[in-house]
Amino acid sequence: MDDSTSRIYLSSPHMGGKELDYIHDAFKKNWIAPLGENVDQFEKNLQDYTGRSHAAVVTSGTAAMHLGLILCGLQAGDEVICQSLTFAATANPIRYQGATPIFIDSEPETWNMDPQLLEHAILDRMEKNGETAGKPKAIIVVHLYGMPAKVDDILKVARKFDIPVIEDAAEALGSSAGGKRCGNFGELSVLSFNGNKIITTSGGGALLGDQKELISKARFLATQARDKAPHYQHSELGYNYRMSNIVAGIGRGQIKVLDEHIAARRSNHDYYFEQLNGNWLDSDSAETGQGIGFKARMATSGIYFLKEPEGHFSNRWLTTVLVNPQETGGVTREDIRQALEEENIECRPLWKPMHMQPLYSDFPYYGNGISDKLFECGLCLPSGSNLSSSDRQRIVSVIHDLLD
Repeated sequence: MDDSTSRIYLSSPHMGGKELDYIHDAFKKNWIAPLGENVDQFEKNLQDYTGRSHAAVVTSGTAAMHLGLILCGLQAGDEVICQSLTFAATANPIRYQGATPIFIDSEPETWNMDPQLLEHAILDRMEKNGETAGKPKAIIVVHLYGMPAKVDDILKVARKFDIPVIEDAAEALGSSAGGKRCGNFGELSVLSFNGNKIITTSGGGALLGDQKELISKARFLATQARDKAPHYQHSELGYNYRMSNIVAGIGRGQIKVLDEHIAARRSNHDYYFEQLNGNWLDSDSAETGQGIGFKARMATSGIYFLKEPEGHFSNRWLTTVLVNPQETGGVTREDIRQALEEENIECRPLWKPMHMQPLYSDFPYYGNGISDKLFECGLCLPSGSNLSSSDRQRIVSVIHDLLD
């Protein structure tokens, strides 16, 4: 298959070349189990990069989120506030514990949790359930598609009510807000190294924090909660969540090229913006009635991009756009998605909000309509750090042909 018809993926793995060195070293030393030098060093790499004091690498970002909620004391019947516009892996661990997710809608500047709705939801839950029993056990905030949330405002609300924050930075390694890297906010932070992430270990994740006892407890729980004894003894419920030494070796090689991957993905975003005659989304306009403003410039294409707020730096893990059919001659985001798919190019809509999912539609939701509108109009374009110039040209050509 030639380059003009080969599959272009949304976000495929991109190796840097050093990964095999660490894997071969593990084979040479016969350290194949879920411990060893690669595990220890990868954890240190993550601490050094993010600025966190401690890290525990595990089998997935979902496992890390589950452990984080356990460390926050989450039990059956408790409530956890969770961003609605996110992947299901953010919310599912809440249900693992038999707890109730309380979904919060997005604000228009970053598409992440709305701090005002957050405070409103906390007050409402306390009024409904009683001030002590009704206070949510934790707040999960997400940095969607690599764009940092309004973390200062969210942490201010969390401190006001003394509720711990778990930061879902699965999509945001290398992003920052106010000069502080993501993975560094809240009591605990979660990373993902799934195959489509900005760096990958094929499958994996990490739990980060500054309290040694919490991360040590996470490691204990992740290795089946085995007590210190000459025999197998267990006093607590544990999990098989620890990352293997082989997988961690891939991570050690990947983190060496993380900054290069960020630069490539930001370059993809800038290329799309220029080639598609993009518009910056006007978050101050309410022309749609949903708090998202389509405010076009001259010769608009009807394609809108999310601008970095002041003090924010996004790794642009995925380039996301909104499509306004009123300016595209009726062309919708679904028309673009299907046209690309017909040319063997993968793209997908923005996350379907949790409050719209069949699994979660009956749970409490505090909304303003923004995430509904984002799902209706939003599209993720191919964004891999290994996209070639011809790949990008091919993608843009398909969109131009459709719009023309």
